[in-house]
Amino acid sequence: MPVELADGAEARDAADDPPPSSRAARISVGLLIVALVAVVGLAKIESGPIEDGVAAAGFPSSAVGVVIALLVLLPETLAAVRAARRDHVQTSLNLAFGSAIASIGLTIPAIALASIWLDGPLVLGLGTTQIVLLVITVVMGTLTVLPGRAPIQQAGIHLVLFSAFLFLAVSP
Repeated sequence: MPVELADGAEARDAADDPPPSSRAARISVGLLIVALVAVVGLAKIESGPIEDGVAAAGFPSSAVGVVIALLVLLPETLAAVRAARRDHVQTSLNLAFGSAIASIGLTIPAIALASIWLDGPLVLGLGTTQIVLLVITVVMGTLTVLPGRAPIQQAGIHLVLFSAFLFLAVSP
């Protein structure tokens, strides 16, 4: 059923769309696996120059993972910024959280699987500071994103939390 948007356009409800065929689902899963392998491979290839740049900047080695994650999330970040500039804060937060959750939920298992063939230890632990920031972020996300409303002030709080995470990643 179409829903009229504020600008006069109509949006269809996703529930009206038919489910994808099994062939389309298999192709999507295959492309997802190819994309994950490409991301893991690219991260492995680019990790050397990124490590050199992080060391040259005087940041701790933990900042390498943050830089790689920022590069992986760059397309979704740009889309979220465009949505925020158009005053679509909820869409911006949905894009940001959705891409972050998908990246974490897909990349960590892919890296864990790849660690079988890669040299070096796999460390996924969070320090006390990162756990506190994670808990605060989850609480803020629950209060702002789940109810489906996110005014600009609440989006600002998320930006402050993100800034604190970045600051503490480079200056622990």
